[in-house]
Amino acid sequence: FRSAFSRLRHNGSLGFVATNTIAQGDTRNGGLAFICERLGGAIFDAKRRYRWPGKVSVVVSIVHLYKGEFIGTCQLDGFEVPRVTAFLFHAGGNQDPARLFGRSSQFSAGSKIYGQGFVFDDGDEKASPLSEMHRIVREHPPSQNRIRPYLGGNEVNQSPTQSHHRYVIYLTDIRDEADLHQWELLADIVRKKVKPGRDKLGSNPNNVPLKRRWWTYQAHRPRLYSAMTSLHRVLVCSQVAPHLSFVFKPTDLIFSQKLNVFLLEKYCEFACLQSRSHEIWARFFGSTSMDLPNYTPSDCFETFPLPENWQTSATIDAVGKAYYEFRADLMVRNGEGLTRTYNRFHDLEERAPEIVELRELHVAMDRVVLDAYGWTDIPTDCEFLLDYEIDEEAWGTKKKPYRYRWPEEVHDEVLARLLDLNQKLYAKEVAAGLHAENGNKRSASGKKTRRQAARPSSNGALPLD
Repeated sequence: FRSAFSRLRHNGSLGFVATNTIAQGDTRNGGLAFICERLGGAIFDAKRRYRWPGKVSVVVSIVHLYKGEFIGTCQLDGFEVPRVTAFLFHAGGNQDPARLFGRSSQFSAGSKIYGQGFVFDDGDEKASPLSEMHRIVREHPPSQNRIRPYLGGNEVNQSPTQSHHRYVIYLTDIRDEADLHQWELLADIVRKKVKPGRDKLGSNPNNVPLKRRWWTYQAHRPRLYSAMTSLHRVLVCSQVAPHLSFVFKPTDLIFSQKLNVFLLEKYCEFACLQSRSHEIWARFFGSTSMDLPNYTPSDCFETFPLPENWQTSATIDAVGKAYYEFRADLMVRNGEGLTRTYNRFHDLEERAPEIVELRELHVAMDRVVLDAYGWTDIPTDCEFLLDYEIDEEAWGTKKKPYRYRWPEEVHDEVLARLLDLNQKLYAKEVAAGLHAENGNKRSASGKKTRRQAARPSSNGALPLD
């Protein structure tokens, strides 16, 4: 695209058939966005999803570019629109969304313990058995204060109650090795099972503190756990999972690095993040890991423009509570965790009444969230649609990747409005002086410039994670 565009005369135009990734991620940034923002180009006509004729299951995009200031009517999928952006939307601009003020203080990754020797777990040979934990507590009851429930992604996704079955030794706030004598039974386990691995580390600046203070976690998140003391519960989600699912958990746990932890405890906050508006944003701007969505809060939460009343709306709170409690009861009754429940939720053949009701409750939640934005004109009806195009003949008898979701037209309209809202909110924050030298802006790729990375966030505090 850029090579051809560079060869155009002024007021010339070109058209290309491209894969539909032309409007996604780094491909968009290096192609269409670069042309529109830096080379004086404009997209004046585009078809976002054109099914290739014939048997091959391929969907392409057709994009027409103009060199110079385009004066005329733009077309998107055959409809007149005021403009066509690099995202192939009618609004929202060409650039990645900006990080919004204050969000970095609302989330953190969980603790990175760096050593399974800290853990009590009957199912992990590198950990200590639970019987050992019970023995230590019997012999030295105060040790119980240094053993915490430990929750990871598997428990959140697979357990019907998202319950923990592991425990972890917590000595990480002890500054000096001499003070470990108070907890000698626990320190002895860590000395035998964690320290040898730490001692083998090299001498780069990251490893030196791990070797010197071998009884501490690599990242114990003191700000996170300190902030949690003022809350009754927090909202968590697994970083990598087939379905984006948020649950509340009590604040007396140690959370694994595989979890994202949000300092949010209201049902209205849950509803906004569990809504399809947030899900499509997260899937669009998040990354993938082993073909599964990877929810990175810096890309998916910091940039997401929430409704103005998202933390105070009684209507959203009531609808979110109804959805959350029904889902929780359903998982317990069926003995199924979040992954299995949402597998059934998105199953084209699933007609169980309780799953149908869960779908209806989700639509109701989407409705009140969209209404909070003022977007009462957007329909919330869902269809069973393939997540991506497949070759029907080659696919065979495998289960097809259906998802119960909004049609593409609604999906794109909501994304375009969210992008536009992100820009407007960020502009207001800049005007209010909340982003000194634009130091708090970051693209949805999660990358900062080297200069930006050296600065703290504009609220004067480093992010919780």
